[in-house]
Amino acid sequence: MNKQLLNLVIDDDRWNKALPEAAELCDKIILKVFEYIERNDYSELFDSSLPLSVNLSLSNDIEVHKLNKEFRGIDKPTNVLSFANIDDEFFELEPDNAEDVELGDIIIALETLQREAETKAISLKDHFCHLFIHGLLHLLGYDHQNDEEAEEMENYEVMILQQFAIKNPYEE
Repeated sequence: MNKQLLNLVIDDDRWNKALPEAAELCDKIILKVFEYIERNDYSELFDSSLPLSVNLSLSNDIEVHKLNKEFRGIDKPTNVLSFANIDDEFFELEPDNAEDVELGDIIIALETLQREAETKAISLKDHFCHLFIHGLLHLLGYDHQNDEEAEEMENYEVMILQQFAIKNPYEE
């Protein structure tokens, strides 16, 4: 198992009150996601001798709105954005003189997370776990552009969430 590195940045101080255990929770999630994918679905990413790193920004609707508009052409905030380096044609698994393999960036918007959790009548913590897992799977190369991809990704999310005693977010 590769060592995983989480570069966590809290861009909005309201996160400290809303989810004070975010850093510890993220460390547990990234470990479980990487273990699950390494065990259940081979990825050449795990062949690297370098640590795998992820950048996570706990941000807000204003910042996510800007990024969503700039990079996706969608003029509104969203709950989570993922920018996977694996999608870059110049991505290298073992770059020269690198200390780690940077998988990419995940940005989560606090206000959207809070609204969705309230609407779904679930805890903020549970919804956060789901979104962070979702973002990590994107960084590992998973997507949901068609029904088959969506089903695979959702199944992985559900199985990983079960390890945290979080129920299936896709059940009605």
